[in-house]
Amino acid sequence: MEYPSLDKPIAGAFRFNTDSSQLEIYDGNQWTGILATSPELQTGGTRGLFGGGNTPTNTDVIQYINVDSTGNSIDFGDLHEAKNGIGAAASRTRGLFHGGKGSPNTYLDQIDYVTISSTGDETDFGNLIAGRAYVGATSSATRAINFGGVVSGDTKQNVIEYNTIASLGNSVDFGDMLSSQEGRGAGANQTRGLIIGATVNTIEYVTFATTGNAADFGDMTTAAITMEGCYNGVRTVIGTIRNPAYATDMEYVTTATLGNAIDFGDQTDNRGSGGGASSSTRGVWGGGYGHPAFRDTIDYVQIMTTGNAVDFGNLIAALDHVSGLSNGHGGL
Repeated sequence: MEYPSLDKPIAGAFRFNTDSSQLEIYDGNQWTGILATSPELQTGGTRGLFGGGNTPTNTDVIQYINVDSTGNSIDFGDLHEAKNGIGAAASRTRGLFHGGKGSPNTYLDQIDYVTISSTGDETDFGNLIAGRAYVGATSSATRAINFGGVVSGDTKQNVIEYNTIASLGNSVDFGDMLSSQEGRGAGANQTRGLIIGATVNTIEYVTFATTGNAADFGDMTTAAITMEGCYNGVRTVIGTIRNPAYATDMEYVTTATLGNAIDFGDQTDNRGSGGGASSSTRGVWGGGYGHPAFRDTIDYVQIMTTGNAVDFGNLIAALDHVSGLSNGHGGL
């Protein structure tokens, strides 16, 4: 007979789950499986992908970088169509692109995926409940959530939907955000997803393994739009902020602890609506727009420090409303 432990486990404790035959670690809230793989084994370091965007003409290009090095992005493959404002999320193996705005002025409901360790065009995954553009997205190792955006008529949405990343299919209702917003940023650790900013300064959160409405987490230093978070398992750093002018500001929060954002440092250039990709140590932002020009800039920071961003390289082309994902972010 197996007897339960008399003591509550501490964060960082290990156990072997005899039902699933998997080694697990306790993250302070729940036991979570340890994968027998890593970005180093799969892609020679964390791989970041940037999909879509506009110049102002939409593009169908997917490009990639090695987050752990520096250099210019490389062609990965193509989206099904040229679009911008896509919600991007990923597991260790699979990257998902949710919705987006096509041409001319169409609000898309497609969810498509790529295998991050290979290169090639995206493949059909399923559909959103309704077509939306300027969608936010983040994920744990198993579940992707997408949220907010606008539908036809530019009506803002408060919806949160989810998918199981390993299983093809349509997204399912998760709950609602505190308010209807578009262009929201995201963050995560293994249990919690953050929904950041927009025309409000609110940061909200959900627990990936449950369903339900978002709850208040804290506030950004000011109301901002078109930002994106980069995150390891401890911190979420928020960059490419517009508030309402295009700014160089970066802020951060401790993802597991409720509270307000704190100044982190500055990017190399003023811009909003760039795409973010993360490893366990670095946050990287690519593209965006800063009046009067589209940007091809890629910057990076060390997530566990504070300070100004450093030049990483350049995208294939200058792009606004580009969407980023990686196989090494803090939700995995």
